[in-house]
Formats: sequence, C-alpha cells, structure tokens
Amino acid sequence: MKRQFTWFIFYSFITIGLIACTQGKINLKAYEIANPVLPGDNPNPTITKIGDSYYASTTSNEWSPLFPIYKSDNLIDWKLVSYVFPGGAPDWAENNFFAPELSYDEEQQKLYVYYTSRIKSNNKLTIAVASAESPEGPFVDHGPLTFNDCETIDAFEMRDEDGNLFLIWKEVYFPGKPSVIYAQSISEDRQTVSGPKHELIRNDQEWEEAITEGPAIFRRGEYFYLLYSAGACCDKACNYKIGVARAKGLLGPWEKNPANPILKDTPYWKCPGTGDVLNEQGDYYLLYHAYETVGGDYIGREGLLAKIQWTDDDWPYLEPDENLDPTNSRINFSDKFNGALEPDWQWRATQKLSYATGDDGLMLAASTENDLLGSLLAQPVKSQDFDVTATVDLAMSGTDVQGGILLIGATNNSFGAPMAGVGISAGHDLIEVWITSANEKKIYEAVPSSDYGDLISLKMRVRNGDQLQFYVSKGKNWELIADSIDASPYVPWGMGFRWGVTSLGSQDQYVDITGVELNQVGSEQNE
Repeated sequence: MKRQFTWFIFYSFITIGLIACTQGKINLKAYEIANPVLPGDNPNPTITKIGDSYYASTTSNEWSPLFPIYKSDNLIDWKLVSYVFPGGAPDWAENNFFAPELSYDEEQQKLYVYYTSRIKSNNKLTIAVASAESPEGPFVDHGPLTFNDCETIDAFEMRDEDGNLFLIWKEVYFPGKPSVIYAQSISEDRQTVSGPKHELIRNDQEWEEAITEGPAIFRRGEYFYLLYSAGACCDKACNYKIGVARAKGLLGPWEKNPANPILKDTPYWKCPGTGDVLNEQGDYYLLYHAYETVGGDYIGREGLLAKIQWTDDDWPYLEPDENLDPTNSRINFSDKFNGALEPDWQWRATQKLSYATGDDGLMLAASTENDLLGSLLAQPVKSQDFDVTATVDLAMSGTDVQGGILLIGATNNSFGAPMAGVGISAGHDLIEVWITSANEKKIYEAVPSSDYGDLISLKMRVRNGDQLQFYVSKGKNWELIADSIDASPYVPWGMGFRWGVTSLGSQDQYVDITGVELNQVGSEQNE
C-alpha cells in the first residue's frame, strides 16, 4: 500500500508554498515551479517516469559525455546521475548529437533512447536508438535506423489507438520544400522501421514559417495531441514558438488549434520550443526549452517546466511563465581532482582526452586540438555573472605546455566549429591573456611567470555575460592583468558559452591543475 504524505505548512512572516504529494502524485501549482528547472545549456529536453522517479535527458551537441541522464523525485529538483554514452560517441557517429527521446517500455522493463547524429561514412543526419535495463545505464547502442536514404531527426514514439507502435519523425528541412512530420511503424525491439510513412502535419500556416519540428504526442480522453515547434530555433534572431494539433486517431486527420501558437515569447523567456509531455495521473506537464530574454544568448536554451491547462472545448494551453528564479542557476562548483572526474565536466566529442586525477590534482594531457584551444574540460555557463579560479603547478607541468582557464565560444557567433576562446594560461616563461579564433591566437597581455613562482593561481571574472577581466594571484592579492575584454563576437548562438580549463602544447606533456572553483555572483551556496 502506498504511503500518504501530508505536508504541514508553517507561517512566520512569509507563507511558504510546498508541493503536496498524495499517494505518489505530484500536483504542482504554477507559482511552485521555479524555472529554469534545468539551468544552463539543456535544449530539446525529454522526460519519462520509471517507478516513483522522473528521468530527463537533453541535447549534447558537440560535447561528451553524450546525453545526460537527470533524475528527480518532484519534477523541480534534478540531479545529474549518468550519461547515455559516458565514454563518448559510438563508432559510427561523427557529431551533431541532439534531440534525445526517452521512452520506457513497461512490459519489457527497458528504457529506449532515440537520438539524432551525423553518420561518419556519408555525413548524413539520422535517428539512432540505444537501450538499457536501468535508466542510469549502461546503455547498448543499436545504431542508426534505416529510412530509405532520407535524412531524419526529432524522433518520438507513440502507440496508436489499437496499440501498434509508431515512430514519429521529421525529414531534414531543405529550402523550398515543405517541412513535414511523419509517422511510421517500428518494431517492438525499436530496431526496424517499416511500411509506408504517414504525413501527420506540415508547415501550412503563416506563423510556422519554413519549419515545423520537435513533435511530442500524448493522449487525453478521445484525442491524441501533437505539440510541435515552428520558426527559427537557434540563433540571435530566433522566433521559435509552440503549436498544437489534435486527432482521434494517431494517423489523423490532424486538426491544428485555431489559437496557435499556444506558447511564445514572454517578458522573461524567449523562443520556447521542442519539449516532452509527462502524464502525472491526469495532470500534464510540459518540459521544454527557452532562452532567458535578457542575456540568454550567453547561457543557451534552458529547461523549463509548465503545467498544461485546458479549455472547455478540450484544447491545451500554456499560461505565460513570468517566473525566473535566478537561485536555480547560482550554484557554485569546486573540484580538487582528488578522486574520479566529476560528472559535470565535458569535453569535445571529437577530442582525444587523456588525463589522470589524484593527490597532485588534474594531470591533463596537452594538445593543439579544438582549433588551437588545446585539450579542454568544460561546463555550461549557467548565469551571466561569475568568477572562475584555477591553480596551475608549473613544477609538475611539462616544459612546453600552458595551462589555464577560459570562456569557450565560436568564431563569428557560429553554431559550431571553428571554436573560439578567451582565456588566461600559465607556462614556464609567460602568463598570457589571449583570444583564439579561426585557428589564430592573439596575445592580449603577457607577464613573466617568474614573478609569481611555480604555483600560479589565475582568475577569470565574467560580467553581463560577455565582459571579461583576468587576474593573477600574488600573495593575498589579485593583480589585474587584462581588463574589459569583450567576448560578444564569440557567443555560439544556440549553445551558449562554456567555461573550462585548458592544456595547450606538446602532446606528450601534461599540465597539472591542482584545483578549480566557480563562484556565482549572488550565490549563498557552494556545491
């Protein structure tokens, strides 16, 4: 028998709203949802429930480990517990790892993960699938699905009114052609797509512009509902919106809501799109992504939660979210690298990473990879104002290497490579502040390393998302080395900045980084 919990609410000067959980059901009110629930770069979120726990995943783009697995007991507080591919990309896949979709088969007691990537052998985008007995892995990759030579993205699975399993997918958009979302039969082992493809919807309304994508289907009463995104998703001029269609049978005919789009820009959030719907015992929640209206370009698309409301004639709608809780993003971080590498760290999917952790800290093998940024360990930026410090032990580092900290972006604000970075690094001769873009490194400022000894502490200060200062510690004081560096030309639209550590130089040598700290401005916690 399930236990029934009653929460007692105490009042002092302020009444605190708590989540009421009765017989395992979560019933959130709008004011109880503190967004973002998944702060930082977490686009294309997907969600499922297994037992009494909720699991989510998001797009990785070009950063390994691939496809994070988050866990929550209340839909609000999420913890990173695993990755679908903790060791990096499957052998067949090149890059562009996006749009994961979690689907739990209760009969098989197996979690399937659909995802999109680019095939090495032909450079085409395709949907692939992996599976695991446990949501925390390990996952077995089953490779790409076959779709008669067309490029496919944005997978979603759904059973029709007779229990037949279908894969919902979208063909890659080409200018001048319609943007269509299809359904096609898929086998119970999720490895074979067969039979004809059935058109569900296409871009045939003015507000949708050139693209409809990101399908998420759920069922309520006599209707199937299809949430979809339309417009431009991922650059400074984004105008993404969410619409909905419904049908009494999965294969249609589908009727679009006359009130579309049902979610668009608000004062706090812009360009909402591609998400997933959770049915929590008759209450429906949408986990989707959006940018913060002010400064969101620096952070990327963050994961937001909304409770779906209903009109009298059974159309879903979403109340504009005026909530923005910055405390969700103000989580400090520190790492002495004494044990296993913290799961928050990421590296480029194409990077050959070699490192060791232990009593001496992080020994990170140097390289000239990543468009001359070197070997990188990075994390998504979660706010616009923060400080990062790191200590480099030159006595334990190679003679032909530099180690330091940086803000990672992209040349000319492009979505992917070539990469760009602004940082500070210490070598045996010089401490340098530099900007690397388009495979070219420019020294902004330099001072002799000998003035600071072998154990050199560096600081990067970020304000307003793109204004940088760099310091070196001398005794108890921080000496300003470079002031007012503008990183705005290097914001990677659609992905947000990342901060991290670098090891640049000869590939047979290592940089010793004895510790890293990130402190968010305005934070009172340190995790």
